[in-house]
Amino acid sequence: MKSVKLFSLFVATAFSFATVKAQTADEVITKHIEAIGGLENWKKVTSLVQTGTMAVQGMNIDVVNTIVHNKGSRQDINIMGMNNYVIITPTAGWSYMPVQQKTEVEPMTEEQVKQGQDALDIQGSLVDYKAKGHAVELLGKEDVDGTECFKLKVTKKDGGVETNFIDPKTYYIVKSTQVKKADGQETEVSYSFSNFTKLPEGIVVPMGMTIPLGPGFNADFTIAKVEVNKAIDESIFKPAK
Repeated sequence: MKSVKLFSLFVATAFSFATVKAQTADEVITKHIEAIGGLENWKKVTSLVQTGTMAVQGMNIDVVNTIVHNKGSRQDINIMGMNNYVIITPTAGWSYMPVQQKTEVEPMTEEQVKQGQDALDIQGSLVDYKAKGHAVELLGKEDVDGTECFKLKVTKKDGGVETNFIDPKTYYIVKSTQVKKADGQETEVSYSFSNFTKLPEGIVVPMGMTIPLGPGFNADFTIAKVEVNKAIDESIFKPAK
């Protein structure tokens, strides 16, 4: 009889823990969204233009990142006087990289376009995640540069996996890892975020990022200006030299 009671207690405790765990994940997400300006402010954002400088191997490269929510993303990259760009839309993508001696516009593969869709979501995966069809799981905490951060695994509607690390003091995402496919192999890449700034529109964005460019090869992107809801001519999301 005693063993039956203990088993019942174990089951009840396990069920209770699972419930609390799920609630805790949503609590962390709610606090994160509040910290970055709130759901309503982010829902008002339809376009974002980030202008800054990327430090790569001793060079400072001018970068303009333009996003229209769920419609298009374009990175204009000026290297040694040469204009290069990368474009992603919901159905296609292109790159034009004369700095790599590629003088023609190159279409992206279906897999590259699929993996680039994250760039179209201005809000990020955690804002309105249920409506977007994502699932989120709290995996406890993990050290990020000396801070025990909440670790949230996001399984996206398309099957992609992203893990976000949230500072428990600020509730900002300070690191994000994603699983990317290249040449049939999966690779985990990490992005770091810093210098969070509140804009006049009420949203908070990182003005500093560390971006992976290849295996063991990162670049620091320092953003000088962010323009919110600027009118964007969507023809920029079509390839042209």
